[in-house]
Amino acid sequence: MDRQEQIQKRFGEAGLPLSDTQAGQFAAYAQLLVQWNEKMNLTSITDFGEIVEKHFLDSLAVGINPVLPSDVWTGSLVDVGTGAGFPGIPLKIFYPDLKVTLLDSLNKRVGFLNQVIQDLGLKKITAVHGRAEDLAREPRFREQFGLCVSRAVAALPVLAEYCLPFVRRGGFLVAYKSGAVEEELEKGAKAVKVLGGSIQKTEKFVLPGTDFSRSLVLIRKVDNTPRKYPRKAGTPAKQPL
Repeated sequence: MDRQEQIQKRFGEAGLPLSDTQAGQFAAYAQLLVQWNEKMNLTSITDFGEIVEKHFLDSLAVGINPVLPSDVWTGSLVDVGTGAGFPGIPLKIFYPDLKVTLLDSLNKRVGFLNQVIQDLGLKKITAVHGRAEDLAREPRFREQFGLCVSRAVAALPVLAEYCLPFVRRGGFLVAYKSGAVEEELEKGAKAVKVLGGSIQKTEKFVLPGTDFSRSLVLIRKVDNTPRKYPRKAGTPAKQPL
């Protein structure tokens, strides 16, 4: 069984059937990740099986465990602090109608993302270099997205200030968290409210066929973010709301 077939089999077991094209894109993505990781630090996970489990399937946790209305998958998505492209690129591969914007503060990583986009032949997806606090003040990004996702970037009080300014009213922020999140939710509740959000629910589950626990925190944007947020770059992390 080649790598494309292995990916199709594993995704099928998780209830996420892939076309041959999609499986081929995931296989090419895994190869690029390992190749580029030899010259720059993209991930500590380089085993093919672990890439499929801990990067690809984990990125699609919102598909395995649906927490969002189906129409978001034909709208616009911003991935804040995307790193090596997670979860934004796997979501784009699986939901090809999504219009995706990947944000990262390191230009080298943006170079990698552009290579992935080119080699996989992905359309309606852009990688942007910059700090979230700066980009969220630009009219082309501020409150322009129906969905924001972020994985392993910051604690919720900080993450809310990075992400919610990008989300339009009625849209959603999904924060990918591991395991227990109760304390984070408690600490983040004030920031979420100040920034125009409302914590809707937290879905906890174990990725199918693994012992990897995951929590998805679903936040709805119920009001516009006050103009003074986000604060200047570096401030949210140093002085969380």
